[in-house]
Amino acid sequence: MRARIRDFIHTTDDLFFAVTSYLHPDGRIISFLRYIPDRHGERSLDSARYSKVSSDVAYRFLEDAHPEYLHHYDELGVLMMGVPHDRVEEILRPENRLEEIMESPSDPLLEKAVKIADTLHDAAGIPYRSMGVSGSILPGLYDPENSDIDFVVYGLKNHRLAMEAFGELKDDPSWPLMGLDEELLRRVYSKRIVDDTLSFREFCWYEMRKNNRGRVDGTLFDILAARDWSEIDGYWGDTTYEPHGTITIECTVTDALEAFDNPSRYLVEDVNVIEGPSVEIGEVVSFTHTYAGQAREGERIVARGKLERFTGKSEGYRVVVGTTREAMNEFIKLKDLRLE
Repeated sequence: MRARIRDFIHTTDDLFFAVTSYLHPDGRIISFLRYIPDRHGERSLDSARYSKVSSDVAYRFLEDAHPEYLHHYDELGVLMMGVPHDRVEEILRPENRLEEIMESPSDPLLEKAVKIADTLHDAAGIPYRSMGVSGSILPGLYDPENSDIDFVVYGLKNHRLAMEAFGELKDDPSWPLMGLDEELLRRVYSKRIVDDTLSFREFCWYEMRKNNRGRVDGTLFDILAARDWSEIDGYWGDTTYEPHGTITIECTVTDALEAFDNPSRYLVEDVNVIEGPSVEIGEVVSFTHTYAGQAREGERIVARGKLERFTGKSEGYRVVVGTTREAMNEFIKLKDLRLE
């Protein structure tokens, strides 16, 4: 049973999960609970109502009502959510949802999703079959007036082409896709940053150059990366991870092709340990969207996060940023960023 990041799962218990891994253990799909039935919920689908749940609520809900969706993985040392195969009602795929929307967009929000697809197809040459729509639109649990658009581009090179094209056209008033304005930047900043690791000015500088987020007719959209099936290799449990405390390093990025994947991944060299154990580190990864695309090849960065040793098909140490969604006191920054 194949599933990849950006897919959703509708379960036999009428729960909606977002898939969070490319690799899965036998009999289970690693995913995170997003929507639960709730007669007072703010979202509706086919006359039923649902609520979107936070991380804390999701775990508590499953512990109380559906513990079969939780499992402790010894190889990772953590309790994780995952949908057992016998609880899968349907795997919802972004590429199929976009195809369905393009055939018959039923409201203005879906028409905007089609506009994004047409623009990236024309400007960057991205095949329609390599694009999709995830987030609340995928299961149909969106608010036509207020929901954002989680637009997916499959293939890491395709995703880079899409961002390059958007970066060139976002300031052209003749194109339908536009860059972020200050109001939307403040909205995103308030959701993402909960400490003082990034000032609002710093956050804006990074976000404006990433070219993975913009507006279409006033609606916020993200251009999200997901791997083609051909780019997914390995198997669940082929690598194990062991925590080794907290570390701060300075290093140079040598490869950022996976900077917008999940997790974001930066290969690094010329590492100087500022604080923490003196070990040889080869990569920095981030599990929070805030630090996706934060650095490019050749840039010198400072990163603070959790130090992990990994063993399996390869061995080494990595720095993990965003061990929680809020990434408290964890960051990836350019070493010499100067804001005038």
